[in-house]
Amino acid sequence: MSISFQSEEIVLNKLRERLRRMTDEELIKFGKEVRKLAENPFQKQLEEARAEWKRRREPKRYFPSSRQTR
Repeated sequence: MSISFQSEEIVLNKLRERLRRMTDEELIKFGKEVRKLAENPFQKQLEEARAEWKRRREPKRYFPSSRQTR
């Protein structure tokens, strides 16, 4: 029994050939499926945490009231 590994270049070339044979509809479906797999499920949470951290670190702005005493 032998185990062989294909180089990244060979795998990429096989993928390109497979993509070329797909119809437009198949290619769109494939792209949507791969996008779902490639998304980091925690990316939104990370972005929200960063936004909150940034919000907390913003300098407090002082807005004097429009009514000034003289």
